[in-house]
Amino acid sequence: MNSVEAYGIGSSRDSTNQYLTFILDDEEYGIDILQVQEIRGWSKTRPIPNSPSWLKGIIDLRGSIVPIIDLRERFHIAPLEYGPNTVVIVVRFHDEKNRDQRDLGIVVDAVSEVYSVAPKSVKSAPNVGSAIDEQLIEGIAMINDKMIVLLDMDRLREGILTPGSDIARTIKQEAKA
Repeated sequence: MNSVEAYGIGSSRDSTNQYLTFILDDEEYGIDILQVQEIRGWSKTRPIPNSPSWLKGIIDLRGSIVPIIDLRERFHIAPLEYGPNTVVIVVRFHDEKNRDQRDLGIVVDAVSEVYSVAPKSVKSAPNVGSAIDEQLIEGIAMINDKMIVLLDMDRLREGILTPGSDIARTIKQEAKA
């Protein structure tokens, strides 16, 4: 059995989830690839007054207003000047209650790989007082001797795209301006 099969990756016996991984401050994180709408290079955003520093602004993406957040700042990691490898991953959320879908862009240092991970190989994140809110962590996957922090994007969007939240109202007002 190779190391990939040991972690349930690439095994056809188990159902697997695919994760797009990306880099933040030399650490690798993953998000469910089914939520990824597109990957694009960094482009300037329209700032939103009186918003948290990690909310970089909004962009018009083919007629849709998309808020852009910097995960480094959101996770209290030292800022990094945006460069040619800086990318925005546009994540799509389906709101069953309102029969709506909303997009959110997340700025990351670079995109890495796509991995298939068996759910049974995802371990709970230890509570070690990380700068990242533990509620945002879906779990930890070991892939080829690398530890990948799997993020719960639905939790991350709460308070940003949730209808009625202060940030959502501000984004909506700015989009109309």
